[in-house]
Amino acid sequence: MHQSRLMFDDLYLASILRIMSSVTVRVPATTANLGPGYDCLGVALSLSNRVKITRDMPMVHKGMVKEVATRFFETAKVEPWSFGLEIEGEVPRSRGLGSSVTVRLGLLTGLNSLSGSPLSKVQLFELCAELEGHPDNAAPGAFGGFTVARAGMETLRCEVAKELKFVLLVPDFEVSTPDARKVLPKKLERLKAAESCANACRITAAFMQKRYDLLKGCFADELHQPYREELNPFLTKVIAAGEKAGALGGFLSGSGSTICCVTLEREMSVSSAMLDASPPGSQIHALTADNEGAVIVD
Repeated sequence: MHQSRLMFDDLYLASILRIMSSVTVRVPATTANLGPGYDCLGVALSLSNRVKITRDMPMVHKGMVKEVATRFFETAKVEPWSFGLEIEGEVPRSRGLGSSVTVRLGLLTGLNSLSGSPLSKVQLFELCAELEGHPDNAAPGAFGGFTVARAGMETLRCEVAKELKFVLLVPDFEVSTPDARKVLPKKLERLKAAESCANACRITAAFMQKRYDLLKGCFADELHQPYREELNPFLTKVIAAGEKAGALGGFLSGSGSTICCVTLEREMSVSSAMLDASPPGSQIHALTADNEGAVIVD
């Protein structure tokens, strides 16, 4: 009897170890800046990637994955272990939808879970933001909803109602963040900066109070969009088409190439208008916000 109980315990422990040998993390796409909220405002979207981490699977990792894993083990003070990595989902690369955050945050969350969770969710976000170089995509990716993020300060967050739709026009070409930063001016006119600041504050208030009708007319800015239009030459045309069809307004998602219009009604009309004003090969996604952020799904 005693021996059979020991065998049962061994089998039970082995089954638990098998279950815990892999984990899958779902991380939402994100749209950042929202026009004038440069490098600080963001929203998580109902489009996601899934990152699966399998422990003790010998694989050679390079680039971003190697950097993230090295930083995690150093920060968490965990003895490094080998792992396998699988990534699948719908978030396109280099389109201004936080695809790099889905990888970094998914990997950090999975490694943390399989290491016994030595880091908190806030610490994972901070590490991801540091690796990204800015927190605007990492914050909504980690916490979901609408976020206001600034390095070294607590992230402000609120949920976003399903009534607000985000219509994405995804062109058939990539724009890298480094290239998009190169076109920005080193100095700005004070009045233009003040106007952009006022719009960013109004966007924040509208989301926090869930008074989405107040978003109308607030997405214009003089911080980055006018300069990045040379990389996204149909930006103004697509936004104007969306607004004419009923959207509250539109903006360049992150550094592009995706363009986002937000609307409370007629999202199908807005979608069609934006698509008609875009170059061939573009795709449309009509989404809502994701209020969960990064979550373990198995």
